Amino acid sequence: MKQVNIGGVPEHFNLAWYLTLKNGEYKDQGINLRWHDYHGGTGAMCKALREGEIDIAVILTEGIIKDIIAGNPSKIVQTFIETPLIWGVHVANDSSYKTVEDLKGTKAAISRYGSGSHLMAYINAENNNWDLEKDLDFEVIKNLDGAVEGLTEGMADYFLWEKFTTKPLVDNGVFRRIDNCPSPWPCFVIAVRDGFIKDQKNDLKTILEIINNTTQEFKDIPSIDKTIANRYEQKLEDVQEWLSITEWSQNLIDEKTIMNVQKELFNLNIIPKIIDYNELIFRL
Repeated sequence: MKQVNIGGVPEHFNLAWYLTLKNGEYKDQGINLRWHDYHGGTGAMCKALREGEIDIAVILTEGIIKDIIAGNPSKIVQTFIETPLIWGVHVANDSSYKTVEDLKGTKAAISRYGSGSHLMAYINAENNNWDLEKDLDFEVIKNLDGAVEGLTEGMADYFLWEKFTTKPLVDNGVFRRIDNCPSPWPCFVIAVRDGFIKDQKNDLKTILEIINNTTQEFKDIPSIDKTIANRYEQKLEDVQEWLSITEWSQNLIDEKTIMNVQKELFNLNIIPKIIDYNELIFRL
């Protein structure tokens, strides 16, 4: 049986992968798909793809585009979540900051450079007409636990992370969310190492067929809202709101969207150049 390694964040977006693994659907096709949680998010997964620790990543669109341009030998093969990610702008609960304007020139906690939390801090700054040179400063905190420590102890002032994932911390009085910052594009794509595409294209097609069959009907799974609420320790009404605004995709990300992402990243000086669509994607 062929072993395939896949990585993603341990969040509700990826429950469909867990369900298909639990049902043994990949093993039925002779594929031993091994899931790896990446609490460090996109930056950690980019590194794992580069080093061959994983073959496939369910990863933030902007993060993998930046890393492919920087030399990551991988390609985007499909959009996974069609809708934008709603990033919450969080401060420590007892922080004196009340509005996003109060955060201008303060320190953002980021999981690592090149991560979603790093890139979205730029998007948030641009949305609020800040000076990207003078008004942004960063503190690397590795993951959500690091952000709790960093904001609580004053090492950083604010933190952008997916709002439903952090909602329990807001409800518990650890964080206060002062604004939302939606990503201006579909949030998650499936990226695959070039070597894996070359050597195991048929296995990749099989894996995508299985996950796409599940995501197409994901919202119709009986009591899926309760399953998510229990597994990810979220309130049922929050899960229901999240399900109502989230759409999965089974298609390749289109050229217009890829170019929009690149233009935005280029304007923010996050990428040094804009490259051809076909250098970023692979059509199966």
